[in-house]
Amino acid sequence: MPASVVESIPSVILAGLALAALFTLFAAGLFVVGERWFPSRRAAGTRTDSGVDRRRAEIREYLREIGERYAEDHPVAGNPVAFYLPERDVAVTFDAHAFFRIQNTTDTYVILVEHEMPGRHLGRRLPFDVPEVRTDPANFQETVRIAYEALGLPRTASRTEIKSAYRDRVKDVHPDHGGDEESFRQLQEAYVTAKEHAE
Repeated sequence: MPASVVESIPSVILAGLALAALFTLFAAGLFVVGERWFPSRRAAGTRTDSGVDRRRAEIREYLREIGERYAEDHPVAGNPVAFYLPERDVAVTFDAHAFFRIQNTTDTYVILVEHEMPGRHLGRRLPFDVPEVRTDPANFQETVRIAYEALGLPRTASRTEIKSAYRDRVKDVHPDHGGDEESFRQLQEAYVTAKEHAE
């Protein structure tokens, strides 16, 4: 800028611009220092796989166990679904929008899977008879016991009590409230297991 233009700008505006630049540098410095002192979870090396990745692996394993052929990330009516069973014309998706579009525009049987639903529970939602998957009864009973224990409930608890206990516990373990992702995931799985056991 020519010197005459700078001289014509009021000193108050120049002072304001200088203060704004200093504040911007100060704020940027705070972020840099904060990241060094309190690194983000991803930078700290914690698990980065999402609930969807975990569920996809569990569903993949379950479909193999029951001998069902599938295609992953297959388009159905222009919507990619997590799993498509071509011999049954069944789609499995985590996306609610895709679920409703497929349900309303095709004859494909579509299943919406929640991120916290264990993969083995897909069998209850499939529209065909599923072969019995061999599970160790003692292991299943132990899983149910651990689920109720995580919620602080007896095995005779009702679905309403299970839901209430989950809501109380989630306040302590949710990552947004100072908890960690692994504890939150375990609580979600305990909730789903206990709820389905109570049915």
